[in-house]
Amino acid sequence: MNADAALKTEINAEEFLLWSQSRPDGERYELVGGQPVRLQAERVSHAERKLSAVTALRQGLRSAGLTDCRAFPDGVSVRIDDHTVREPDALIHCGPYDRDGLFAPHPVIVVEVVSPSSQRTDVDRKLIDYFAVPSILHYLIVYGDEGRVIHHRRATADGQITTSILGRESVIDLSPPGLSMTVENLLES
Repeated sequence: MNADAALKTEINAEEFLLWSQSRPDGERYELVGGQPVRLQAERVSHAERKLSAVTALRQGLRSAGLTDCRAFPDGVSVRIDDHTVREPDALIHCGPYDRDGLFAPHPVIVVEVVSPSSQRTDVDRKLIDYFAVPSILHYLIVYGDEGRVIHHRRATADGQITTSILGRESVIDLSPPGLSMTVENLLES
């Protein structure tokens, strides 16, 4: 598929993955409504916060003894539907997965670290997208400069979402799958 044509016509998730693998190293995209959208370059502080989030998730999984779950950094995608693919800054996946795959087939927790260019999308469109995936139970939005995390949780079997705004000393309960951590742990860099 011609890269320019891919940007002008609607493509599905499988076509997007093939197309995105043909892009030069360092170029990252999400698929939104059938259109590839290039992700912005990141500041060092943003990369540090993403690393902190993945590290805290991994430590939380180890502490909880959740051996069937894995924490992944960005680069592992979440398929929302046939025409939307998101790449969270960090995620926890539980259950089997293909080590050569590009998708997390059973993401349970997704994390986005807010940056000036992503704030609006992180708090509205991605909230809708992520909770369209039945396996996702928690969506954490990290506001590193403010020392806060917004925790959206699928609270009931009917899919109702509850929201908590948590400060540095707060404990984030991520059950299921059964881990917890302080906001401070998530923010450490």
